[in-house]
Amino acid sequence: MMVLVTSLPELPVPPATSTALPRLIATDLDGTLLRDDKTVSPRTLSALAAAEAAGVEVFFVTGRPARWMDVVSEYVHGHGLAICANGAAVVDLHHGARIVDVRPLERPDALRTVRALRLAAPGVTFAVEQSTGIHYEPEYPPFQFDPGASFAPAEELLADDRAGFTIDPVLKLLAHHPDLDPDAFLKLGREVAGSYGQFTRSSPSALLEISGRGVSKASTLARCCARRGILAEEVAAFGDMPNDLEMLDWAGTSYAMANAHAAVLSSTRFTTVSNQDDGVAAVIESYLAA
Repeated sequence: MMVLVTSLPELPVPPATSTALPRLIATDLDGTLLRDDKTVSPRTLSALAAAEAAGVEVFFVTGRPARWMDVVSEYVHGHGLAICANGAAVVDLHHGARIVDVRPLERPDALRTVRALRLAAPGVTFAVEQSTGIHYEPEYPPFQFDPGASFAPAEELLADDRAGFTIDPVLKLLAHHPDLDPDAFLKLGREVAGSYGQFTRSSPSALLEISGRGVSKASTLARCCARRGILAEEVAAFGDMPNDLEMLDWAGTSYAMANAHAAVLSSTRFTTVSNQDDGVAAVIESYLAA
């Protein structure tokens, strides 16, 4: 049962077409649904459960890989699906984060991207996110230890004939630079290699996330919605970083978090309070109260 809050933060008034409940809520995780300590607050849990009880599907749409979905795996009701790796994988959280659909970055495109970025941004290092785990260049700063990772130059990690290496689909290529401004690095990456894949970022550091051509949170969410007969105008979306921009633009009603990147705040019609103040829950509660 939803816990009603007697004093909600003041929110922008949704457009007239949103007086009815959306059929689907699509929400990013880090910086959006999750608090800064990577937990889901009791208020947010109540709001998600109430939305599901009212017949609204909830999709988690994140840059995280499937193996990092344990923070929310028990909170997906009904369908059990989440969109991971910025749209490269659809994951069934009801069955051990099993990947049920993959939209890969083709290895030739990944190799072309590596070569272009090495020339344009000396000092760049790479990691390769596959459907079965992540692999690093020796100089790449791994931000979360993965016991199954291997270490080799990106050209070797992406080779089709590497001895003893499973040729699993590549979900994302990660490119890190120790010195460049994050937004400047994103702009540079798109300029020199944007024809080889989809470039975005979600980290406060200069870390690019490169997916297959045309693969984004928005395009995979659109596919999932089409299979359910759900139109874009029936979707409410939430996000905070550049990797959310396409999804926020696609959805009929979109909310930037108060803590969002400047590009997200400037291009999204509505704003809710921050992730620390349960901004997603506040909007869900306002829908249900209406």
